[in-house]
Amino acid sequence: MPFRSGFVCILGRPNAGKSTLLNALVGEKLAIISPKPQTTRNRIQGVVHVPKRKGKHKDGGQIVLVDTPGVHKPDSSLGRKMMVEVREALEGCDLVLVIMDVTRKFDPRDQFALDLLRRPKTKAFLILNKVDLIREKSKLLPLIEQYRKLYNFAEVIPISALKRNGLDTLLDMVIATLPAGPAYFPEDQITDQPARFMAAEIIREQVLVNTSEEIPYATTVLVDNFEEGARLTRIAATIYCEREGQKGILVGKGGSMLKKIGTSARLQIERMMGTKVFLELYAKAEPGWRDSRRFVEELDWRRQLEHRMREHGTPQEKAEPTAPTIAGDDRNDDRNQTED
Repeated sequence: MPFRSGFVCILGRPNAGKSTLLNALVGEKLAIISPKPQTTRNRIQGVVHVPKRKGKHKDGGQIVLVDTPGVHKPDSSLGRKMMVEVREALEGCDLVLVIMDVTRKFDPRDQFALDLLRRPKTKAFLILNKVDLIREKSKLLPLIEQYRKLYNFAEVIPISALKRNGLDTLLDMVIATLPAGPAYFPEDQITDQPARFMAAEIIREQVLVNTSEEIPYATTVLVDNFEEGARLTRIAATIYCEREGQKGILVGKGGSMLKKIGTSARLQIERMMGTKVFLELYAKAEPGWRDSRRFVEELDWRRQLEHRMREHGTPQEKAEPTAPTIAGDDRNDDRNQTED
């Protein structure tokens, strides 16, 4: 079998396990995860390098997985931008993995995802996720028949992304379906995301983990300054929310919540970067940002990278001479924990 490669889009409604599947297949945490819907807001590419081996895939292959935001009917500029990310991912892929949570009944939101699938007419696999939560496996058969009547899936594969069950079978079927082609990424690269964007996502994940009610949905994170050094990476980032009351919750009494979010995020970013990290966090209220097309467009890391290249003439993260955006006095100063 020749070297095979291609782009594989992961499609499904919120909380079906798309990001968990991406992370499990790549073997690294590329996409943030939380039980809150619409955690993923941008499409994220993860690269799976399939090694050469005797018998199957003797020449190896490369799978470029594209994780997408949960399929939903948007009611804001942010929601519409998320659905644009989904449609753009579908347009250029070689295969679609439609992931369904077997613990939830089929409803109109699932049908909405299948309707999107029909437009590009791309070959699709049905991935039945969370089968480890089904005690009676015999219940899977009628479920599979139900889904087969709704769409002509090329394969139906039961898995547990969290437990990593069934993933070898899934990879074998995916690589066998992809066309012969070149490697799109070098062997030591597992994502196209810049570290700057991944740092922002790690901070946002800690907001999701540590806050409740409407706060997670009303927040986003922008990195204002990112200076990568051999031993120390300096990052300044702003957490935007929509109301002053939300800002107060994010900051916490005496800055306690902002410090908690910053400390947890810093430890994860240090593991990702392999350096010490000096992280400063700021909180700022930006009323109605989710409905601001201009603001939402600026959240796209590809657009941010284009702006940086125009400003500095280089895409390198360390070429960032500008000062961080200060949002009042509400910040987390972690100097004593990072510069030691």
